[in-house]
Amino acid sequence: MGRFPSFRRFLFFWEQRNHFQNGENKPLISKGDVRNAEAASSVSYLGTQDSSGSQTSSTLSSHEDPTRASSRNIFTSRALSPSSWSDYIFKYLLVTSNLLFTVLGLVTLVVGLWGLINKESFAQEKISGIGTDPMLLFCFLGLVLALLSLMGCVGALRENMCLLQTFSAAVLVLVVVQVLVAVVLYSLQGQIVEYLRSGMLAAMVRYQDDLDLRFITDEIQTGLQCCGADTYRDWEINVYFNCSAPGVQACGVPPSCCIDPLENGTVWNSQCGVGAQQLDEFSAQSVIFLGGCLGSIWRWIEQHSGVIVTAVIIVLGVQILTLFITARLLQSIRWSRAQHDVYLQSLQ
Repeated sequence: MGRFPSFRRFLFFWEQRNHFQNGENKPLISKGDVRNAEAASSVSYLGTQDSSGSQTSSTLSSHEDPTRASSRNIFTSRALSPSSWSDYIFKYLLVTSNLLFTVLGLVTLVVGLWGLINKESFAQEKISGIGTDPMLLFCFLGLVLALLSLMGCVGALRENMCLLQTFSAAVLVLVVVQVLVAVVLYSLQGQIVEYLRSGMLAAMVRYQDDLDLRFITDEIQTGLQCCGADTYRDWEINVYFNCSAPGVQACGVPPSCCIDPLENGTVWNSQCGVGAQQLDEFSAQSVIFLGGCLGSIWRWIEQHSGVIVTAVIIVLGVQILTLFITARLLQSIRWSRAQHDVYLQSLQ
């Protein structure tokens, strides 16, 4: 190579030329960086472009404050995220369910008021016994259910945190009370039987005086095919069915105790139980039901224990699910308001 100095000089200048050309052709910003910058500029452009779509607005948006751009990006991602759709579904599921329960509560309230008015329970001579009227329980339950459900419906529809928090607290209290009642009923089964006996004997005493208690007693005796609390002779506690009573019903039982209370299969025979207490059990078993209703009620509960437990679990499950949906909706409302405050601060 020493013989060709001019050739070595030519190679040297050729390498310098290539190096210089590569330096000129190499971009100062890589294509990936350019794409990222263009994407960021397009997001800012979409967030700040006005309806006219002017080039001036696009230029200004590229120099806007980073906090403002990030807040707008957050809102854009939130609007398109799956969680926003789930919150939307939860919201209107809560609205619909509470609206249905509001209607159910109003219907229950109307039925209770209709029963009180129909029986003239507000009359001056009957107003003193209105506290023990079963229709009053319908009114109370219907009013509570309607108000509570309406609170949840309006709170979810208007996204009112105060109403939703009150609704959630009330439902939580109801769940706790129901669980405690279930535990108490299960642990005090022996005392519950005594309470039922006392309640049924009290209903038998007022059988002719209270139409509601009469209807309930007849339905129990007819449905469970029983008579009295423990035996058919318990009806002696009633002044009209007592053997010392002067009327026709003395030593008798109500028609609902009869095995066949219908005369010729069509007409209700109100005299089918007359004198039944004077009969021995062998003779009476062909006319009336001999067994008491307490034993029949207990057997019915044992036979349908699975259905009862399932119904209790479903009711509690619906209430717990309502609590979960309400808590999720409250969390979503808090998040949206916090992001809205951040956005307003970025505009200042």
